[in-house]
Amino acid sequence: MASTAFTPANFSTVHLDEAETSINVPSVLRATPYRWPDAPSLPTRKWLLGHWLQRGEVTVIIAPGGSGKSTIAHTLALSLTSGRELLGKALPYGAQAAWVFNLEDGTDELERQMAAACIFHGIRPENCGDRLYLDSGLVQSLCTATEDRDGFELNEELFNQLTNTIREKNIASLFVDPFISSHAVQENSNGAIDAIAKRWKRLAQEANCAVVLIHHTKKLGGREVTAEDGRGAIALRDAARIVLTLNPMSKDEAADLGITDLKHRQSLVRIDTGKANRAPAGSSLWIKLEGQSLENGSGLEPPDFVGVASLWEKPDLFQGLTSHDVYMFQQGLACGDWRKSDQTPKWVGHLVAEVTGISAKTDKARIKAILKTWSNNGVWVVEHRRKNGRDVPFVIVGRPVDPSEIAPSPHLQTCGAGGAESVGDDPR
Repeated sequence: MASTAFTPANFSTVHLDEAETSINVPSVLRATPYRWPDAPSLPTRKWLLGHWLQRGEVTVIIAPGGSGKSTIAHTLALSLTSGRELLGKALPYGAQAAWVFNLEDGTDELERQMAAACIFHGIRPENCGDRLYLDSGLVQSLCTATEDRDGFELNEELFNQLTNTIREKNIASLFVDPFISSHAVQENSNGAIDAIAKRWKRLAQEANCAVVLIHHTKKLGGREVTAEDGRGAIALRDAARIVLTLNPMSKDEAADLGITDLKHRQSLVRIDTGKANRAPAGSSLWIKLEGQSLENGSGLEPPDFVGVASLWEKPDLFQGLTSHDVYMFQQGLACGDWRKSDQTPKWVGHLVAEVTGISAKTDKARIKAILKTWSNNGVWVVEHRRKNGRDVPFVIVGRPVDPSEIAPSPHLQTCGAGGAESVGDDPR
């Protein structure tokens, strides 16, 4: 794409709030009277995919490196173009055209990534028709603005070409990945970034499409990503009306869900709505990243495995459990000396296993997660007792469950029944 027509502007002396007007100043500025429309007659917001993508608005996805943001973007594009809810987000207008413009990878690699997603999700050409577009910034340049000693220049010719193409192809969503590679200005310049972001928004409105800008985070020091953590100027976040954040699953989250396998944990990514000015923020959504074979190997050359994204449902730790199980657990606590440490035969997790039928061997992580939740809810508390000259933490009943609210059950109703005898005495 040629970039021959630029609109010059010098931001060295321009205040942030003046950035947009310095680009496009009308010949005569007028105040527009409010027209007092009939509220029920106003058009609804045109949401394309859940409350993540909206026609006429800019969505920013902020994520650290290696979190699968490009893989997720490809899946969003496939969801739109196939009309299938691949990531659990509604498609109110059905299948729509999408354009992915990746500025880091070559065409071959982009086609591998999209092909893998299609194989994994079972999407064939006839499902998408002519609605899916995929381009590499290594083949077609996409530089929206430059900044040098002569000042800032916004590439209006490029934006016009983008707008015309989007209109011609009836494209509903444009994905630009990553934002940092789509311009050549100082990323900490609020004035320049504000001008670029608002120009993207004007394109979204003029072309009646959603624009998705995928953005890297700054250095986080191990903490979670928030909407404020995009690299460079905050103007990008401020201009966007929807900001999505991606966070790999933390150790604490994995423990709460009973996940102990490191590779499994590292494959899980949480998407949150970090900023939602156009709709209530939805609940978190979990994505699983895994490998898909392209089955393109031959002879001694192995096939390529490419990352794909799918919706992941959190396991229900309490599936099949009721308040009766809590009651019986407390009855067992009252009957014996149960220990907090999982290194002793009298670990309280064994009591959970006996009451619920969960295996203490194969589902130990789940039992620990259940115990943590019950502790947070006051079902049990720790009592320190002197034993062999040292303090030992024992588990006792916390806030008792009201037996009148529990349906009768024949097992473990009196002291001495069940697990206290099955695990033997504590040898310590």
